[in-house]
Amino acid sequence: MKSIGSSRNAAVLAGLVAVGALTLTACNDDAASSDTAKTPPAAAAPTTPAAAPTGPATTPAAPATSAATAAAPANTPAASAPPAAGGGATAAPGTTVKVGEAVTLPFSSGSTKGTISLAVTSIDQGDPADLTALKLGDKAKGLVPYYIHYKVTNAGSTDLSFTSVNHMKGLLADGTEAQDLMIIGTFAKCPSSSLPSGFTAGQSATSCAVALSPSASKVAGAEYWGDPYTLGKGVNWK
Repeated sequence: MKSIGSSRNAAVLAGLVAVGALTLTACNDDAASSDTAKTPPAAAAPTTPAAAPTGPATTPAAPATSAATAAAPANTPAASAPPAAGGGATAAPGTTVKVGEAVTLPFSSGSTKGTISLAVTSIDQGDPADLTALKLGDKAKGLVPYYIHYKVTNAGSTDLSFTSVNHMKGLLADGTEAQDLMIIGTFAKCPSSSLPSGFTAGQSATSCAVALSPSASKVAGAEYWGDPYTLGKGVNWK
């Protein structure tokens, strides 16, 4: 995890994207000088599924449209694949597991394709004051930030160095989508970056996504919806 490297004021761009939930985009100038020297910039991450492109930017990732099924004898129907922790069959769209449980997913970033084990490790409530430095103004009025922490492990043989695993979205208590806060740069409360150099089989890294909830509700779950999953038909943690 990285902390904000300098004391320069963050410049913030806030925008609305109609994808069923508001998306705010914050830009931190500090990252331009501190992050680029260490790791390649993160790719843009849409807030909408592949079926309905629009949305913010961080980094699209890629999972599977259907669960892998085991080969079955001639007279026996194939069994659908259960979610796998760190190996085995990949999770089917709509799979729901508990926070802390790892699920094996197909992954792609540009021309790089591999397999990852992904686990949402915690969903932590922040303080509205955390957003003050981002200068979102009225766009964040009445909203509470939640930090979705997750762990990525390379469960395949492909080197995933410098790719990014995002497409992680918060879910409110009633099951609807939480608002996204996409940050360009660094944010100490919820550090997120590309996977490091040498991210080969068995290597792990952590990342974080910010979701915003009205004060009357809360972020109670998270959904990974990178390709080939889609928003609403991804893998869920609750």
